Amino acid sequence: MRYKIPSLGALQAFEATARLGSFSRAAEELSLSHSAIYRQVTGLEEQLAVTLFVRVRRRLALTEAGREYAARVRRHLERLEQDTLSLVSRAAMGRSLHVAVVPTLATHWLIPHLRKFSAEHPEITVNLSIRTLPFKFADHPFDAAIYQASQLWPKTQGSPLFPERVLIPVCTADTWQAAGQQLEKMVHFHMASRPDAWREWYRTQGHPELAAINAGPRYELFSMVLAAVQAGMGIGLIPWFLVREQLQNGTLIRPVPHVLQVPQSYYFSYPDDSLSAPALRLLEQWLVQAAAPMNLPVVLETPS
Repeated sequence: MRYKIPSLGALQAFEATARLGSFSRAAEELSLSHSAIYRQVTGLEEQLAVTLFVRVRRRLALTEAGREYAARVRRHLERLEQDTLSLVSRAAMGRSLHVAVVPTLATHWLIPHLRKFSAEHPEITVNLSIRTLPFKFADHPFDAAIYQASQLWPKTQGSPLFPERVLIPVCTADTWQAAGQQLEKMVHFHMASRPDAWREWYRTQGHPELAAINAGPRYELFSMVLAAVQAGMGIGLIPWFLVREQLQNGTLIRPVPHVLQVPQSYYFSYPDDSLSAPALRLLEQWLVQAAAPMNLPVVLETPS
C-alpha cells in the first residue's frame, strides 16, 4: 500500500487548476463542481503540508513548489493517459510506441516510409509527437525519439540514421530573376532554432555579411521556410534531403553554388532501461535500413 501517494482525483484537480489558473475552469473541464475541485486541492495541500497556490489580486497563482509539482504531475498523467489508450486500443493486442520526432523530418521522410513498417509489423503501432528541443525521457511520455545532434543523448541507446550534411540556399527561378540575380536584394528566411545559419554561410564563403539578411522573417520549422520559398517570397537555407525532388524537377533552383556544411546527423534513440526494447529494436533496425539510401554521397549540380 502506497500511503504517501495522493488520490488520482486530487492530482487531476490540482493539475487542471494549475494549468487553467482557476478552480471554476478546472471544475468545468473535469465536469465537477467548484467546491469539489476546491476541496480536492486544499486536501492535497493538507496531505502534502505544502502550499501549492496563493491568491494574488483575486487571481490564483502557483507557488514555486506548486509549479514544480504541477509539471511533474502533468508528465505522469500524460504517461498514464498514453498507457491507458494503448491498453484499450486495438494496438494493445501487439505493441504501441510513442516517438518524439523533429517535425519536418517526420512529414517529409519518416511518415512516407512508415507504411512499409506497418505492413511488415502490423502488431506495432507507432504514434508520433513533435519535439524541436532536447529533453529527458524521464520527464516525458515517450518511448523513443528521432532528433538532430552530434551524438546519442546521454543514458540512451540507438543508432545514427543519416547525416544532415549540408544546408542549400534555394529559391524559385522567378524570385532570382526578379532580384536581378543579386542576393542582397532577396528576403532571407531564418530558422528560429538555427539563427546563425545565414551568417555562417556568408562567413564560410568569404563573402561579407549583408546587413539586410538579418531583417528576414524567422520561422520555427523548415517546412515553413520551404513553403515561403516555394511561394516566391525569398530565399532559404534548407537541408539537402528536403529539396532534392524540387531541384530535380526544376520547381526550385540553387542560385549560387556555395552550401553550408552541417556536422550533425539524425539519430534514433531510446532509454537504456526501456521496457519496450524488443519493439523499439525492431523499429530501430527498420529505420536504419530505410535510411541507408540517405547515406549515399550527395551529388549536387553546379548552378548554371
